[in-house]
Amino acid sequence: MIETSFILGLIILIFSVVIHEIAHGAIANSLGDNTAEREGRLSLNPIVHIDPIGSVLLPFLLVITSSPVLFGWAKPVPVNFFNLNDKWGELKVALAGPAVNFFIALIFCVFLRFSFFPEMSDIFMYVAIINIGLALFNLIPVFPLDGSHILLNLLPDSMVHFKQFMVNYGALLLIFFIFVFPGTEWLSDLINIIFNLLVR
Repeated sequence: MIETSFILGLIILIFSVVIHEIAHGAIANSLGDNTAEREGRLSLNPIVHIDPIGSVLLPFLLVITSSPVLFGWAKPVPVNFFNLNDKWGELKVALAGPAVNFFIALIFCVFLRFSFFPEMSDIFMYVAIINIGLALFNLIPVFPLDGSHILLNLLPDSMVHFKQFMVNYGALLLIFFIFVFPGTEWLSDLINIIFNLLVR
C-alpha cells in the first residue's frame, strides 16, 4: 500500500519541478529567447512538463530503495542559448531553477518558524525540504543537471574534451552518483542542516 506521505511528497515534487522549469523558461524569455513560451512550456499544467524518468520512475525507485530523500526533474524547458542577449545568459538560465526552489523553501521555512497556519505545518515542512533537496540536487555538476550547465559555462574553451565527455556520459555518471557512490545520505544530511538553520 502506498503511504499517504509518498503521495503528498510526489504531488509537491511534481509542482516544484514544474515551477523550477518555468523559472528557466521565464529567465530565458526575459533575456531574448521565447522558445519555451512558443512551445507552451511557461505553463503550470504539470502534464506538459512531466518526464517519465525524472518525474515518475526516479522518485518511485528512491522510495522502494528507502532513500532518505525524494527528488527528481521535469522535462527540460527548451532554450535556444544563441538567442540570449546576455553574455552570462546561459549561466543565469541555469541558476534560475535552483534559485526559485531555494526561494520557495525559504518562504515555507518562514511560515514554520513563525508558526503561520500551524495546522499546515506538516505540508509546509514537506514543501521546504523537497525544494531544498531539488535545489541542491540540481546544483550537482553532472550533466544534464543545472550544475553541469553552470560548470561548463564557467570552464574555458580549452576544456572542450571534458565538456564533451560530461555531455556524453553525464546520465550514466548521475545514475552511479545516486545509487552507488556516494549515494543520497550526504544530500539528506545537508538538506536537514539547511532546513534546521532556516526554521530556528
